[in-house]
Amino acid sequence: MGVLVWLVIPLIATGAAVVYTTWAARDRKAGDAAEVAGYERFREAMQRSHSGSGSA
Repeated sequence: MGVLVWLVIPLIATGAAVVYTTWAARDRKAGDAAEVAGYERFREAMQRSHSGSGSA
């Protein structure tokens, strides 16, 4: 029985590694358009002059 446990442990670790690799390599390109648009809005906001801010 002890030998069987030592054989099952690497199989479980391999299965976990396959699941993690599949999850880490998933397609994340679906949200890129929204992220780029948000970055562009951020850049535009940072380039605007701060009129009426009260500081010299």
